[in-house]
Amino acid sequence: MAMVKLLPAFKDYLWGGTKLKEAYNKKTDLDIVAESWELSTHKDGQSVVDSGEFKGMLFGEYLEKLGKDALGTKGQAFENFPMLIKFIDAKGNLSIQVHPDNEYALRVEKEYGKTEMWYILDAEEGAQLYYGTNKEISKEEFKERIENNTILDVLKSVPVHKGDVFFIKAGTIHAVGAGIVICEIQQNSNSTYRVYDFGRVGKDGKPRELHIDKAIDVSNLKPLESDFKPCGEEQVYEGYRYAMMATCDYFTTYIYDVTSQCDVNVNEESFASFVIVDGEGVIETEDTSLPAKKGDSFFVSAGSGNVKIKGNCRFILSKV
Repeated sequence: MAMVKLLPAFKDYLWGGTKLKEAYNKKTDLDIVAESWELSTHKDGQSVVDSGEFKGMLFGEYLEKLGKDALGTKGQAFENFPMLIKFIDAKGNLSIQVHPDNEYALRVEKEYGKTEMWYILDAEEGAQLYYGTNKEISKEEFKERIENNTILDVLKSVPVHKGDVFFIKAGTIHAVGAGIVICEIQQNSNSTYRVYDFGRVGKDGKPRELHIDKAIDVSNLKPLESDFKPCGEEQVYEGYRYAMMATCDYFTTYIYDVTSQCDVNVNEESFASFVIVDGEGVIETEDTSLPAKKGDSFFVSAGSGNVKIKGNCRFILSKV
């Protein structure tokens, strides 16, 4: 089948920084880069093919060229491409927000809901994020605290370290804090309900919109427990090691550390995304070989068979 390198769509949200350009080799004229959408067919920002005969083509158009089989039997179970992967550089705090589940989002927003996971690529000393509530609260208290700007008092603040893993099920109130860089694997959705924005204003000088009623509809107001580590035991082999980080109906992700070479079988069940988060090397299929460095993203269609990654690098593998 096929493997291509992808170029991302960039977002210059007001809380973004410059680390994706400085440390992850992102090329753009934007002064700040809050997000780079590495694997995306979403209407709000598609990635672009950057290798092979279809170089320059929008990723969604490329998938249409390949046909449904490229998604695999599990990937074809979804009406739309199921996944979106991005880098996020939070120079400032992201807004306190929540995402709807499929039932609510399809009914209200006409797109999928948004369950996601974060792999912490880097975190400044003292960095933290918000993950759910620190006690059970009622919808009435939730609304009152949003309106009187005391919502932070009932949110769980979690210290963040490089290598941590956060699974954010739809309905979980959350926010990435300042000084954190993450790779996010999520459902193919951009439905976000903002509940608190630290008093900031947008480029137009006005406060950014809040979505209080929708947030009240979809939020889980009971505390969640997690150790914020990969969900699977680390597997160690000659030349590489890996661990499953998270799994759900929409994606399964693994973190790989390669010191010489590893092989990944991309079978008929699902396509695979390879995102290089550190180091460099070469990624090879039966008929394609591409250099791979920190920040690079690759799509491999289902049924491509053995994929070799050679070098000294860390990468995230995602599939359905």
